[in-house]
Amino acid sequence: MSTTPILAQATTTGGGADILIGIAPWVLIFGIFYLLLIRPQQKQQKQQRDSIAAVKKGDEVVTGGGHIGKVTKVAENEVEVEFASGQRHRVVKSMLSQVRSPGGTKPAND
Repeated sequence: MSTTPILAQATTTGGGADILIGIAPWVLIFGIFYLLLIRPQQKQQKQQRDSIAAVKKGDEVVTGGGHIGKVTKVAENEVEVEFASGQRHRVVKSMLSQVRSPGGTKPAND
């Protein structure tokens, strides 16, 4: 008597349960990936977008090119930034990378 028909019958049973067992780890991995990486990054981007939209006169800003200046005038899509005494430039709000509150931090040398 041969064992081949018995082995063939054993491998064909199971059906839908095998598919669920195979997909469950992938769903779990995606869920963990979403909670640990995607969601916090989206919250951080929203917070940065809100702080740039709420920029006001007197705030210290950092541009995308790394220039630090003080906001002197705010328009709908642009801000006027004073980088040095008498040097004012119009900057598009979307090019601001960071908004600092005036006098919020102490220099490291003090």
